[in-house]
Amino acid sequence: MVSYFIPALSTYAGDIDFIIDLIFWLVGFWFLLSEGVFFWLIVRYRKKEGVPAEYITGETPEQKRWITIPHFLVLFCDIFILYYAIAAWYEVKQNLPEPQATVRVIGQQWAWTFVHEGPDGKFDTADDITEMNELHIEVDKLYHYKLSATDVLHSFSVPVFRLKQDAIPGRVITGWWEATGTGEFSIQCAELCGIGHALMGARIFIETPERHAAWLAEQSSVEYAALTPSQSVKE
Repeated sequence: MVSYFIPALSTYAGDIDFIIDLIFWLVGFWFLLSEGVFFWLIVRYRKKEGVPAEYITGETPEQKRWITIPHFLVLFCDIFILYYAIAAWYEVKQNLPEPQATVRVIGQQWAWTFVHEGPDGKFDTADDITEMNELHIEVDKLYHYKLSATDVLHSFSVPVFRLKQDAIPGRVITGWWEATGTGEFSIQCAELCGIGHALMGARIFIETPERHAAWLAEQSSVEYAALTPSQSVKE
């Protein structure tokens, strides 16, 4: 249901959408049921001439069961939510597959900086590719991101990946994604980070291997121009 409004373009986006849908339908069912019973009781026991109101303490077993039985049924539903939530958490946060490429993501008031390894496959060398507010990646390629912040707390949010991770000054947080579709989409800061927070947006370009190789060639005309689309940058 979420993917109807926002495309799901990472390998784990479907798992997160499933949890959101599961919570929506379970909570929606109990909400509609309780509201239906509530209004039925209002009509069923409305004021009538000659009928005195009955005072109910809620202490007898017959009265308590109207609370305890729905309570246990809701707890039973919670088991399913917890099971799928923990499974998705492990997949996204605890499982860290081997990367095919790594990108540094740096948040600062009020822009995102993205740093790619150069042809030598190493950071902090002369051939690093650095871009402001534009992130170019390749579809069907597993990336690690190294997320940091230079000033205050930010939150790196890529809605099409269903990814949101706080960027904390003084820490480098490692995560991953693998895009499953191409296109241009938004990146947001999801943490109020100052007066320019609303302007702290960026774009992510998910490209085919051919288009991504061409983009790399534009950034480094000598080293990347010789690579074919099927070749890895690290090769």
